[in-house]
Order: sequence, then C-alpha cells, then structure tokens
Amino acid sequence: MAERDYIALVADLVKDAENYRNELSADRIKAIEYYDGKMMDTESDKGRSSVVSRDVRAKIQKVLPALTRTFLANEKIVEFQPAQQGDEAGAEQATDYLNSVVFVDCDGPKAIEDSIHDALKLRNGVLHWYYDEKTSIEVSRHSGLDEDAFAALVNEQDVQVLEHTAREEVIDGVPSTAHDCKIKRTTVKRIPKLDCLRMEQFLIHSDALDEDSAAVIGHVSPVRRSDLVAMGYDKDLVWTLPAQGSSPDDKTESDTARRTFVNGSKSETTRELDEIEFYNVYVRIDTDGDGIAELRLMRFGGKISAETLLEDEEADEVPYAIIKVKTKPHQWEGISIADDMMEIQRIKTVLLRQTMDNVYWQNNQQLGVRSDLLEPESASAVTNPQFGQTVFLKPGASAAEAIQPIVVPFIAEKSFAMIEYWDHEGDERTGINDASGGLPPDALQNVTAKASAMYEQQGIGQAELMARTLAQGFRRMFRGMLRLVIRHQDKPRTVRLRNDWVAFDPRQWNSNMDCIVNTGLGAGTRERDTSIMMAVMAAQKEIIAGFGPDNPYVTPQNLGSALFRFAEASGLRTPDMYFSKPTPEQTQQMIDSIRNKPDPEVQKIQAKTQADIQIKQMDMQAQQFKERVQGEAAVMEARERAQIEAQDKEAERALKKYEIDTRAQVELLKLEKQQAFEREKAQAVTQENPLDRERMVMEFDLKRELAEREFMLKRDLGYADAALRAQQGMAKANTEAEGVEQQA
Repeated sequence: MAERDYIALVADLVKDAENYRNELSADRIKAIEYYDGKMMDTESDKGRSSVVSRDVRAKIQKVLPALTRTFLANEKIVEFQPAQQGDEAGAEQATDYLNSVVFVDCDGPKAIEDSIHDALKLRNGVLHWYYDEKTSIEVSRHSGLDEDAFAALVNEQDVQVLEHTAREEVIDGVPSTAHDCKIKRTTVKRIPKLDCLRMEQFLIHSDALDEDSAAVIGHVSPVRRSDLVAMGYDKDLVWTLPAQGSSPDDKTESDTARRTFVNGSKSETTRELDEIEFYNVYVRIDTDGDGIAELRLMRFGGKISAETLLEDEEADEVPYAIIKVKTKPHQWEGISIADDMMEIQRIKTVLLRQTMDNVYWQNNQQLGVRSDLLEPESASAVTNPQFGQTVFLKPGASAAEAIQPIVVPFIAEKSFAMIEYWDHEGDERTGINDASGGLPPDALQNVTAKASAMYEQQGIGQAELMARTLAQGFRRMFRGMLRLVIRHQDKPRTVRLRNDWVAFDPRQWNSNMDCIVNTGLGAGTRERDTSIMMAVMAAQKEIIAGFGPDNPYVTPQNLGSALFRFAEASGLRTPDMYFSKPTPEQTQQMIDSIRNKPDPEVQKIQAKTQADIQIKQMDMQAQQFKERVQGEAAVMEARERAQIEAQDKEAERALKKYEIDTRAQVELLKLEKQQAFEREKAQAVTQENPLDRERMVMEFDLKRELAEREFMLKRDLGYADAALRAQQGMAKANTEAEGVEQQA
C-alpha cells in the first residue's frame, strides 16, 4: 500500500475516533457538571430555591480515599513474578526498581490517583507511559575560576564556551589567573514518564473491546513548536505545521485572538510558543500487503496528512492502560459512580428545592389583605413588612379582618423521608456507604452488631471489588513500564533504595515477566486491615511454635512479610524503619540455632527437677542449720552443766577440807588438853620419881608425835579423797558434754 493511501486510511480511522470521543464528551461534561454542582439540565425557577444536592461528589469522596490508600499506602505497589527458571533475582530487582521509578521518577502517585478519580467520575482513566527524550539548553555564567576549575568545566561533554575573559590577580601575595566565562550546556535527558491523560485527549475506535484490539488508539495534545524541536523533529518541518485554532473549522479560540502584537504579525520568537495539535496514534494496518495488520506508531502535527507526518515506525505494544472501577462486559468503557448517581442527584435536588421553598413559605407567609380596612399610608407596611413597623387601621376595623395569612401545608417532614429513601437507593445502586470511606462500625447507633457488620461488609466489599478492577489496568501499566525500561535504559543506573545505593541494569531482565498488583489490604478501615494482619501473624507464630522454623507452612520470610504488611496497614510508608529484613544467611543461622535448642517441654521438666532439687537442698540446709543450732545449744547446756557440777564438786571438796580442818583442830585441841593433862600428871609423878618422869616425858612426846603424824596422815587422806572425787565429777561432766557435742 502506498504511503499516501494508508495515511488517508489512518486519517479516516482517527476521524472516526474523534467523532466517537465527541459523542461521549456530552456524558463526561454532564458528569463533571453534576460533580461540580452545576446542573444545567435542572435549572431552578426564578425566585425559588436553587440548592443542588452533591450526591455524585459525596459518593466519589467516600470511596476515593480507600481506593487510593489501597495502592499508594503500600511500599510496593507491584511485585514481579519470574517467567522462567533463573528469573528470581531479576524479578526481585525489577520489583524494587519499578516501584522506585513509578514513585520517584514518574510522579506516579499523582497519575494513579488522577486515573482513579477519572474512572469514578468519567467512567475511565487512561494511563500513558513512554520514554521522554528531550534536548535541553542551559546557559550559565561563572567567575573567578582558577586554572584547574576552568579546564575541568570547559572539558565537560556538551559544554560550549560562549564568552571568556582571563584576568591576572594576586591572592596572598601569589599571582594567579582568574577566568570569567559564559557557557552553554546541551544535555539530552532520557527518563521514563507516566501520565494520566485527560479523557478529551484520548482517542479509541468505537469498535474496540480493549486496548490491544482497537484499530486505532492514541491521544492528541497541544505541544509547543519549541518542544517538538526539543523532541528531535526537524525545525523546518515543525515551522510549517498549522497552529492550533488556525483552521476556520476550529471552534476554539484562535491563536491570533489569544495573542495580539503591535505590528500585527508574529515574530520568529513568538512562533516558538505556538501550540500544535500533536497526534500520537497506534494503528493496526496492513502496509506490506501480506494480509496481516501490523501495529504502527504514527505521529502527526496539526492534522492527519502526509505533509504533517512526523514519525512512522513499527511498534510492538500499545502503551496505554484503560483504568475503570466497574466493567461493562465486552466493552472497553466502564461504569462510573456518576452514571449510577446522576438520576438520584437530580431527584434529590428537586426534592430539596421544593422542601426549601416550602420552608420559605412557612417563614414568609402570603397574606390576604382588605385594603378598604387599612389607612393608605399602611399599604407599604403590608407589602414590604419590617420589624417593628406599625400598621394603621381605619376606625372600627380589626387586624384579624384586615390581614389574614394564607395557610400553606408544611410538607418538609415528608420530603425528608423521601430524601432518605433515595439515599438508601443510592447505596443500593453503587454499593458505597459510609463504611466504604472508613466509618467504624461502632458509629452506627441503634442497630444490632450483626446488622452493623453486614453494613460494613457491604461497603468494604464494593470498595475491594473496585480495587481489584483497578488493579487489572495497573497490572497492564506496570508490565508496559517494565518493557519500557528494558528497551530504553542503555546503561546501569544507581538508585537509592531503603537508605542504600543499589545499581540496577534492566537489560539483564526478562521482559515477559508477569506482575501482581498488591490489593490485599487498604480498601477497608485501618482497624480492619491491622486486625486481619494481627490474626495472620498470630496463626504464623502458632505454626512456627508448633512445627519449628523450618516447617512447610510458614517460613521466617513469611513472618517478615507479614510484619512489613502490618506496618503498611497501620499507615507507615517506610516499614524498614521499624523492621529489618535479614539476609538468607542470617535466617539460616536463626533456624539452626532454634533447631538445636532443646525441647521446651524437656526444658520445663528439667527446670522443675532442678527447682525440686534446689528446694530439697534448701530444706536439708535448713534442717542441718536447725540441728546445728540445737547441737550448739545442747553443747552449751552440757558445758554449763559440767561447769556447774565441777563448781559443786569444788565446793564439796572445799567443804570437806573445812570439815577435816575443823575436826583436825578439835582433835588437836583434845590432844593438847590430853597432853596438858598428861604433863601435869607427869610433873606430879616426876616429883616423886625423876626416872619415871623422864620416861613418861619420852612416852608423851612419842605419843604426841604419833598423834600428830596420824592427824596429818588422816588430813592428807581426806584432802586426796575429796580432790579425787572432784576430779571424777569434772571428768564425768566433760565426757557428757563431749558426747552431746559429737551427737550435735
């Protein structure tokens, strides 16, 4: 097929897509008006209430935070899965890198949130990913550079010196050369981009079922001429492209009307700022005549024609993901909350206006007046009443006859019941209630616990269904982003990840890896999410405690993942600040240490046995201490008794000695008296016979000596006997004391 022929065919396809877009634009405009509270199809009567019920906005605002938190509250929105053996390391690296790229480089959270908002309000959101390559020029001035700094600056790649001045100066007495220069730095920036397209920019054929089956799909957006040149297109070609609004058929404000110039024409500089309608379309068309339609990327500026063709090349995928919260079977277009709620908002708006009008009638009643009973000067006081103003009546007239209010029935309470019915109808149509926005169950008053749980589950279930539907579109987007970085990142890149700098080289990864978008938690309340994770961790801990750390059901890595997810469910964006991920070596060491650890039941028995032994030892020690104290007391008692007995024996010996001495003295006295008597007798005898006297004296002395010896012998024998008895008593007491001591 000739180029002009298939370009004409592409123009027809794009025209069909634009007509289809314009047909749907009426519904989108209406949804936006209802969301903003501008109901052009339900105008209020003049002088009546113009209040508008904001049901579309209210429903969207209830579920939007829960859906956004479902994806953006996780540290990892996506997790890639190995496509074949050996992809495990690449899948883990791709998970970390793509999450970093989407969150940091592409401003992905804003694009994702905008796409969810568009899906809720306009039926669909559209995400577009691409690699943006632009040439940027920066001009800067530098002064006071030394030789080394100036040489390093001018030797940088893509640096051009526009102006240069060298001057001599003296610093600290040392002459040196200072350089002042003006440079131009030309850099080519190549970064991945993720945009949420406005639905009025998106083009898709009316027969399409999804992104890949569309005969034409793409978008058209206003781009300045200078941006097209920065994207690498030829300047001469770009300058010939028609500007937006220059065509007589355009209904938008013309470029000339938006910018006025003194000379009535545009200068070269002004033309750089002209906005061009930039068509970026993917078409399926057979250009080589083999009967098979190929996917081609074609870009045009201003309009679809051979003269405005900027790029035409083969493509291998469509870089668009259609995001929706509710699906229509066999259609690419989804169902929005506005589709379900616009009719209800219109009905409630009418009811609210009628109710407010009725309240106005009650507060400002219409009067029936007999003018013939009023003075002429009181006419204005009745028609335009003011507080405290006097109404003058004619003589004889009464106020009840002259002025009577026209009674209007009060119907507001019936309107409120009808409004409540339509609120319930809105919950039924959308499946969104207060629980969808995170209302705790205990906030529901005067309902049973079962009814409260059912109410909460209904709202959360609808939010979870929406999250899973959204995840299908996000899954397509992340797979496309993976293939994008694998194709276009031509060198390794170092990224800061969890406070560490990690190098990634996507060229080594498998581009066919599948992915999982995390939607397990987040659609309900944080209390529900955290309670679920606490239950999961409790079950994990029970299994690990019962079957060990190397059981086939729960691994330490599973428990670590649960801890991280628990932190995320609690609202913590950086769980790694609170929990650390161990290396496989550390995990194995922990498993080995736990495996070698004794059985807890055996430890309990051993601990109990050891405790019993310690108790028995303590009892024995206490008994020994008691017996030792009793023995020491008995020894002391025996010693005291022996000492007392010894003292008694000593006293007895002393008494015996005293008795012997006393007897000896008596005997001596008797002996002395006997001797005196014998001496007197001997003197009487000696007077008669001197020989007898001597003999008698000798006998007397001999008897006296014998008596003294006998006396001394008896005394000594008495002493010896008393001492012996005392010694025997002390020995016996000591023996008894020693026996008591040995027994103790």
